[in-house]
Amino acid sequence: MRARSRFVAATIALSAALSAAFCAAPATASAAPTGRAAAAPVSFTDGHGRVLGLRGFNVDKYDETTPADIRAIAAEGFDLIRLDITWARLEPQRGRYDEAEFRKLRQLMDAADRYGLRVVVDFHQDVFGPKYGGGQDGAPLWATRDDGLPFVADPDDWFAGYFQPAVQRAFQHLYDDPDLRRAQEDFYAHVARELRGHRSLLGYDLFNEPSGPIAGDPTDPADQIAASAALEQGRLAAMYRRLIGAVRGVDPSSWIFVEPTVLVGEGVPTRLPGFADPRHGAARIGYAPHFYDTSVENGQDWDPSDGFVQNYVAAITAYPQAHRMPVLVGEWGPPDADRPGNTQLVAQQVAAMRQFAAGWTMWYWGKGTGGYTPLGPDGTPHPGDAPVFAPYARELAGSAPTESYDPATRTYTLRYRATGHLPTRIVLPPSVYASGASVAVTGPRHARIELRQPRAGWYGTAEVTVPAGATVTVTVTPAG
Repeated sequence: MRARSRFVAATIALSAALSAAFCAAPATASAAPTGRAAAAPVSFTDGHGRVLGLRGFNVDKYDETTPADIRAIAAEGFDLIRLDITWARLEPQRGRYDEAEFRKLRQLMDAADRYGLRVVVDFHQDVFGPKYGGGQDGAPLWATRDDGLPFVADPDDWFAGYFQPAVQRAFQHLYDDPDLRRAQEDFYAHVARELRGHRSLLGYDLFNEPSGPIAGDPTDPADQIAASAALEQGRLAAMYRRLIGAVRGVDPSSWIFVEPTVLVGEGVPTRLPGFADPRHGAARIGYAPHFYDTSVENGQDWDPSDGFVQNYVAAITAYPQAHRMPVLVGEWGPPDADRPGNTQLVAQQVAAMRQFAAGWTMWYWGKGTGGYTPLGPDGTPHPGDAPVFAPYARELAGSAPTESYDPATRTYTLRYRATGHLPTRIVLPPSVYASGASVAVTGPRHARIELRQPRAGWYGTAEVTVPAGATVTVTVTPAG
């Protein structure tokens, strides 16, 4: 359950007015033009320079994911997972690591290696750590210091725990105490040492949904926003610099992603600074915001007139453009995509992320009747999540792409300008084209199509090769 606090929900009314005050082999990265007048977002590319699609799901927050789940994600044609790990599970005592938990992580990474997925390892926390609920999610008990301040859980609003005095003090100690800083750095370096060498490893998301002390009234939106800005410019930025150094001391190649606070979801631009990368060669520092609508998180069906998507896009783009960082949306998605408004929200979010994000991982892989699961109990996608399971260009040998997908007709259209003689590879999900697909190419005089139809339980592909410089339109429809 990802529901946001009523306290954070209060920022909706003020976010538009206040946001202006705050304007401020692993894959490689390159500028991938989108055809918009704004600066082109940075995208990930493969070893041949093709732009990667990068989309998938979060896994293993609840310590339940198996290699079979990794295979199932790959079978639908997705190429990315965000592997949610927690400090408390992996280092339950200072300097004593749980080898069984690390063995499981290596097994999941091995499965990703085997099935061709890329992995972002997310250092996950919710409400700091297990002392404040949530099982083994977050910092271990031995790294939790709250000076005996009170904590009163709200069973109807888990996110409100962030505003409890004990939790805010625990974050303050983690940011400020030299021994806890060193312990955290040692843990990150140990994780990087354990997981390096996996060809699936794309990088590390340094800290999930960072929070910290609020000077003032935590229920006051203005005080929340001021505290967020102070945290991002001060304690959080300092933490990120330390952790970048810890990871880079072990792994010079993987990407490192920084997250803003959750207020970016309310249209408040981040105040994070840029970050230097000590590695030799081009920097590999990315930006990993989340994309949640507070009212939807609190159980409402989405109201398309609330301006959420537009405000979010306006808030999210300036920072990565200014620092030439790729955007990977680490979490997004409604708890019930089949409600009418939420169905529209999913479609609009997917369309928006095509314009500003190099990749995304939806929350959360699994089966069920709700609760963020993309699959129904029978294992087929929820109707409202159809845009998530749409065809997409997994490797694009081109620039200026535009993509569209009509779930009603299962028609996918891709238009781009070819930049070389390598094929563009389009994923044909089995849940969309169970009876096969037809592919048509218009534009260039000479085009080669290699079609591998989906088969039972595994995606197909369409590979399109055209002369460099040609503008091509690819249309995929159901066979017959």
